[in-house]
Amino acid sequence: MDNVLRISGLDKSFGGLKVIDDVSFNVRRGSRTALIGPNGAGKTTVFNLMTAVYPVDSGTIELDGQDVTHVRAEDRVAKGMSRSFQNIRLMPHLSAVENVMLGQHVRARSLAGQLFPLGFSRNNTWARQAREALESAGLQEFRGQVVSDLPYGIQKRIEVVRALMAEPVLLLLDEPAAGLNSQETEELQSLLRKVSDRGITLLVVEHDMHFVRNLCDHVVVINFGKKIFEGTPAEVNADPAVREAYLGTDQAMAGPDETARSSNQERQTGAGGPGDAA
Repeated sequence: MDNVLRISGLDKSFGGLKVIDDVSFNVRRGSRTALIGPNGAGKTTVFNLMTAVYPVDSGTIELDGQDVTHVRAEDRVAKGMSRSFQNIRLMPHLSAVENVMLGQHVRARSLAGQLFPLGFSRNNTWARQAREALESAGLQEFRGQVVSDLPYGIQKRIEVVRALMAEPVLLLLDEPAAGLNSQETEELQSLLRKVSDRGITLLVVEHDMHFVRNLCDHVVVINFGKKIFEGTPAEVNADPAVREAYLGTDQAMAGPDETARSSNQERQTGAGGPGDAA
């Protein structure tokens, strides 16, 4: 099987607390894989290890057959790994197209090339590519608007487009549906399917199982920093250990009909994993 990402024996401790314990999994090229688990399970920590936000204590990370365990973050991006964050990290005072252009920096190989986009010329190649990327994502009407003035769901999609400007083989998405309403979630899913259709592999940290089932074809589950299961969304949904990990409730694994019958508070918090404390 052709794997674009191989995680082997990953460990991470903070002080005396071990937050990631011998985690191993592969991400098949072209797949849409989800990494799920209850709040504090270590999902975002795994992402931060993969993207060199934190150094690895032990274990290996291979991207496209290359060992990148100790490679700098910017070099991992250059080798084909790009990500979005749980909290939007757009430049709020810049327009949509200017934010997307900032995502092209990793492709520059000289100081002049890195400084070139900062002029934001309407006629240069990178500006044209940024406009085309926004148009491809159905966001052309927002390209000249300052992002702080745009709805949250639009900002989320712009951040995905910016990450794509690095031309990744693997796109990591941390809680992409967090804070989105149902229409915004559907629009994001549509964009991510288009990204996948282009051959880009997706790895998604997400607690919304309805979103996961609609988008992903493979799921890895972690709890207390350990991998406890992996399989298709249907297999994960049926596994007793996964249900137990989600605070002993069926809510986090419920389908849309069951979820609709829950309280507004439960829908907003997403029982069993609204975020990642570790």
